[in-house]
Amino acid sequence: MRIGSILENQKIEKRIAITLETVKKYISLGFEVCLVENYGSHLGIKDEQYKDVGVIILNNEIEVLKSSDIIVQLGMLSDDKISNIKENQTFIGVLNPYNNKEKLEKLAKKKINIFSLELLPRITRAQSMDILSSQANLAGYKAVIESFANFEKAIPMMMTAAGTVPAAKVLVVGAGVAGLQAIATAKRMGAIVFATDVRMASKEQVESLGGKFLTVEDSENLETEGGYAKEASDDFKKKQEQLLSETLKKIDIVICTALIPGKKAPLIIKDKMIENMQAGSVIYDLAAIQGGNTAFTEVDKIINRNDVKIMGESNILNKLPVSASNLYAKNIFNFIDNLFDKENKKININLQDEIIEKTLIK
Repeated sequence: MRIGSILENQKIEKRIAITLETVKKYISLGFEVCLVENYGSHLGIKDEQYKDVGVIILNNEIEVLKSSDIIVQLGMLSDDKISNIKENQTFIGVLNPYNNKEKLEKLAKKKINIFSLELLPRITRAQSMDILSSQANLAGYKAVIESFANFEKAIPMMMTAAGTVPAAKVLVVGAGVAGLQAIATAKRMGAIVFATDVRMASKEQVESLGGKFLTVEDSENLETEGGYAKEASDDFKKKQEQLLSETLKKIDIVICTALIPGKKAPLIIKDKMIENMQAGSVIYDLAAIQGGNTAFTEVDKIINRNDVKIMGESNILNKLPVSASNLYAKNIFNFIDNLFDKENKKININLQDEIIEKTLIK
């Protein structure tokens, strides 16, 4: 069987789905690996390096798509490219089923096996395949680095003969994977870190990383069975708003990470709160692409509002494409390893397997 991949739209996505390390693993399973020319050149991986580990390099991406039994990508392909995928081929990626529902349904009707990996169940066996966690981890780290770079004061406390520089105060909104990595990164760099989340289970995790957990009194635990945050009640939102309004008056940097799968991001930092923040403060909104957690957030722009910088990018992982690709490619390999019947050398769509059943677009 042959596994193949072509380049994404380089204007919006620099990550790749097959790295030199994972090529060796696919070949050890008995796969052929086929890539379009210059597949990894923008990340410093030359075609010759891929050829040296056994990759077939083609100069026509349509030929790659047509000749591959399994196609692995980051996101949904354009209509003209995806029309080349035929019955019984398998297409795997982060396919955004909430926004691409009609397109995916049409592909499923063509008897193409489609797997969207953001639908993975939150179970122990799926952790090595969990693309949301591996990518969010890097996003949380990079959001801190980017916000610190735009903050015009020192981060750690410094004691000098001329006086003391106070440590920056950081608030992380949302203590999922991205939020926890943001807490850890900010703490390592010497900041005083606070965090808030609607899931009470996050308190222990935040405190284990050295952060102070801010919680609404008598709050409900807003966590789904899958471990995601769910929408809060109006009463909770009102109490949370009061808590944040007071907290933000003394905060220097805010990292927003709150997302609800398949829905617009909740608006948490409102315009009146920003008015009360200190001049020179920075907000980095990781939820920008889904509408943002912060008033005035604009994708790929730095907005200055009352001397507060508000930042948000469409794809922060384009600033860490090598690390992000290495993790994503391993997630994809682990998923295919579970999907592949090694004895009969074919894809086995076993719907009794929760991982396969949940990610298959029917």
